[in-house]
Amino acid sequence: MIEITDFQKIGVGLAGFGVSFLFLGVLLLFDKGLIAIGNILFLSGLAFVIGLERTFRFFFQWHKARGSIAFFGGISVVLFGYPLIGMLIECYGFFVLFSGFFPVAINFLRRIPVIGTILNMPPISTYLDGLAGDQYKTMI
Repeated sequence: MIEITDFQKIGVGLAGFGVSFLFLGVLLLFDKGLIAIGNILFLSGLAFVIGLERTFRFFFQWHKARGSIAFFGGISVVLFGYPLIGMLIECYGFFVLFSGFFPVAINFLRRIPVIGTILNMPPISTYLDGLAGDQYKTMI
């Protein structure tokens, strides 16, 4: 059984506050202060949850260099005072970094009762199959 440490609990709280600050920053017309605080809290929460070494290993892998540069470059642009442009760059970096996780997340969401019904409707399912890869095509 996996034991959750106090550092991981603190990390979940920090990451949650980070996402909340990011959401409020976007909701309040890209307030650069809230977005900057949200970025810092989210990254520190991630480091607390998975550990500092794993965080560095995740962001500084050679095949994820483009996503990491875009993500941290977007944070830098936000800190320099251009929140809209910075968030766009950050979103691109986030998409590139976590694109390998999207098929797993989409297939998990398809198994949840109400959400799965919506995601399996023909137009949505066709789009998600292209995004996540059709699980039935790869079955033998």
